[in-house]
Amino acid sequence: METETFVTILEDAGLSPYEAKVYVTLLDLGTASATDIADESEVPGPRIYDILRSLADRGYVETYKQGTLQARAHDPTDVMENLQQRANQFEAAAAEVETRWEQPELKSNKASIVKRFQTVVDRAEEFIRESENQVHLSATLADIDKLEDTLRDAHDRGVAIHISLHTDAGESPPQAEHFEGMCKEVRHRRLPAPFVALIDRQKTCFSHHPDAIDQYGMLVNDQTHSYVFHWYFMTCLWDHCETIYSERNSTPPIEYVDIRRLVGDITPFVEDGVTFVVSVEGHNVETGEPQMFTGQVTDTEYATGIEGAKAPYRVAGQATLYVETDEGALSVGGWGAVIEDVEATQIIVEDADQSVELT
Repeated sequence: METETFVTILEDAGLSPYEAKVYVTLLDLGTASATDIADESEVPGPRIYDILRSLADRGYVETYKQGTLQARAHDPTDVMENLQQRANQFEAAAAEVETRWEQPELKSNKASIVKRFQTVVDRAEEFIRESENQVHLSATLADIDKLEDTLRDAHDRGVAIHISLHTDAGESPPQAEHFEGMCKEVRHRRLPAPFVALIDRQKTCFSHHPDAIDQYGMLVNDQTHSYVFHWYFMTCLWDHCETIYSERNSTPPIEYVDIRRLVGDITPFVEDGVTFVVSVEGHNVETGEPQMFTGQVTDTEYATGIEGAKAPYRVAGQATLYVETDEGALSVGGWGAVIEDVEATQIIVEDADQSVELT
């Protein structure tokens, strides 16, 4: 290594320019007088004594009197350990730069663009591990297998997980038993699709499918932006796809995390005079405070847009549940509710006064 480069590195390690020059000089000379050190290092003579004293205090050199002030480099063990420690810190900092560049934190930023698909999957796994209410996932079987342990743990915690499995046109999905204990429901799409993970109506992980021209990913931590991805998931990756696994009951009690599906299922029965008892968990639209209650369904509002229309029209328009509780009448909406009293995150149809089967 050239002397100038060596001096510069020592400066980066915390020595002043003069200290670095004097120390390198002493390593070459072994032992020398203060005057000789000043001459060889090209450090001003009046400064040499202060510099030697400073290096001695830091353990780099030792000084002694032998007619004149003499100095020699100290045993370099401590110096080498210090430099190695700093090297490790720089290496760790370099790794942290790469990590933060690839996996930006989603605290102050509502959305971030990432370049690696693995980053999207890793962040999805992190978010699913922290999930509390619901997860919607669009993925290949290979991606699902990578996330399997995390999905099973979340399922065991009571998180409602719905998976859209996409395969190549000629590829068959696994048997239903493959998904037992992993999720509430799986639907199968026989075309490639993007990787999408929607967690607790707040966080989204998105990446194009491998054959797309533009390869990038998005990480979102914002309810409004995530709602757009939710609509995409429901219309393109869920409603029209074949159900290949389901834990849903067809008779009460039946759990719902999508009010549109609930209202669509029970509206014909409500119109025929069936009374349903539901338990609702969500938050007050006006105050944002958590709200839980049980009551009887008195009416529904279900705007399909076109008379008798199926998907995709049923994911648009108003979907409201009207419930009579001990506290009075309450209107219940779903994700993004603005005109109702309560935005529901989970609704359980507990009972009905007539025998019904909801599919």
